[in-house]
This record gives sequence, structure tokens and C-alpha cells, in this order.
Amino acid sequence: MTDILFYHLERQPLERVLPSLLEKSLERGWRALVRTPSQDRVQVIDEMLWTSAEDGFLPHAMPGEPEAEREPILITALMEEPNHPHILFLVDGSALPDDVTVYERIVLLFDGNDEAALNLARAAWKEVRARGLDGTYWQQNDGGRWEKKA
Repeated sequence: MTDILFYHLERQPLERVLPSLLEKSLERGWRALVRTPSQDRVQVIDEMLWTSAEDGFLPHAMPGEPEAEREPILITALMEEPNHPHILFLVDGSALPDDVTVYERIVLLFDGNDEAALNLARAAWKEVRARGLDGTYWQQNDGGRWEKKA
């Protein structure tokens, strides 16, 4: 069964959390897809991944780039998944896919300081429950470590 994780960002922004989660995914040997509803955000995340890793950058591409399907991380605003990911990261309120079973894990990251983002995350949580799926909710503690809350 696919693990569906909700990450409630309050103490660190997406720009700090997403690269570390992507690094952990690569360490597992997983291919990752980052989906955002906006092409502008695809560009922002692309730039972020070029500069976020301590030893250089996180290897990634965007659809349409040469050999994008071979990259371990793909960033997109589209529904296509040419890199056949093990893990799907949904950011900026991206919707759950119809078929969640094609992934090992789905991670929804949302900004806890943004009321609209909170409302989208709540709706996604209700959708997960209504579809009979299991979801877990994670929040950072004061020390910056992630704790499972539900």
C-alpha cells in the first residue's frame, strides 16, 4: 500500500525541507517527481535544486529537457511522469493523483502559515480518508525534528 504523508511546514520553508527529503529519497534509490500546479513554480524549484545541496546540486530535470526521463528527480506542472517515480511530492496545493498505487510514497508539503494552503491540505486529508487510504500527518517539533501527529 502506498504511504501518504502530510508534512505541515511551520518552522522551515519548502525551500529548506524539500531538498532534504529529495536527498533522502535518492539515498533509498528512489526516483522522485515534484508536482506543482504552476509552471512558474517549476522554474523556482528548478533553481532551488541547483543551489540547495551542500556538495553541488540535486540531479534533476523538467519535462521536455533532453533525456529528462533518465533523471532521478523530475519537476513538473503536468500530469505526465516520464521518469517513472517511486515517490511523488505534491507542493503548492497540487491534487492527489487518481491512482495512488503506482507510488511507494506520496508526500504532500504545505505551508502552515498560509490559510489557503491549510485549507487545501485539510481537503486533501479528507479526500484520503474518503478514498479509504491511510495518511499520516507530520509536524516539526521545537528542535526541528519531524513528529508523527496522526
